[in-house]
Amino acid sequence: MLASLTRRSILAAGALLLSAAVSVPALAQDPVQLRFSAVFSEQDIRAEMMKKFVEEIGDGFSFEGYYGGNLFKQGTELVALQRGNLEMGNIAPQDISNQIPAWSILTSAYLFRDADHLRKFFASEAGEEMKKLVEDQLSVKILGPTYFGARQVGLRTEGKIETPADMSGIKLRMPGGDAWQFLGQALGANPTPMAYAEVYTGLQTGAIDGQDNPLPNVQNMKFFEVMSQIVLTSHLVGFDLLTISLDTWNDLSPEQQEAVQTAADNAIDWSQAEHLKREAELVASFKEQGLEVYEPNLDAFREYAQKMYLESALAESWPEGMVDTINAM
Repeated sequence: MLASLTRRSILAAGALLLSAAVSVPALAQDPVQLRFSAVFSEQDIRAEMMKKFVEEIGDGFSFEGYYGGNLFKQGTELVALQRGNLEMGNIAPQDISNQIPAWSILTSAYLFRDADHLRKFFASEAGEEMKKLVEDQLSVKILGPTYFGARQVGLRTEGKIETPADMSGIKLRMPGGDAWQFLGQALGANPTPMAYAEVYTGLQTGAIDGQDNPLPNVQNMKFFEVMSQIVLTSHLVGFDLLTISLDTWNDLSPEQQEAVQTAADNAIDWSQAEHLKREAELVASFKEQGLEVYEPNLDAFREYAQKMYLESALAESWPEGMVDTINAM
């Protein structure tokens, strides 16, 4: 009788253990790791945007944010995504154009009119076509464009700028890469590659004469402390791309994919509104701090830049009719 009870107890205990072993994985799945890298600082509006993204995606994800180029330097995030060393990144369209020449059209001066025009394009059939190129050729999924302001020229020099001819000889810091360097040329300047983190010192020492960035970046990085003027060229609607590795995306369930995309859309909406508000405030603020802030002859800049782009080898890779499609939106 005792042996029979013991045998039944052992069998019952074994059944309970087997049941627990089957049910634990379903209840305690490891969260999806999302390491995010960006060159912008933790004080940037887009860093707050990522906090809102994390709050909305909910449980089931483990997010690690790295800012200021601390994990991957500017321009290397895309390769890290492709190699599986990173799950999410803030990627410049210029970095994509280095691998997909057709994307250089989206880095050209005076293409998008404003932030709404930019978002409308990426939500369109033409925008989907360009995003599909990135998925197919780079194995990276674009969640959306992150507007961070119209790019303006900031100089430490005193001479007033009215036309591209006035930019001749000016050492204008631009990020590395052919697309960025050509943009500097299209403004009439002498483009000089330099890492983002080195710009303040470069302006301070005279290694460069100026830089081009949206006004919120000028504020965040305190470039205004070592500049004398801001020329409101508005030559490029500044945007990066919130991206996720295609392998990471494909490993998500449909419900997780929907949660990530919805959270990204809402966070980007918030960030865009904040940037537009900040831009409107900063012109007055910089003037109060002693900088000369003015608008040059924009028609002269636009004509000069567009002519350079259309006559360059860059335009040879642009999708046929894409410029007209974007202009018509």
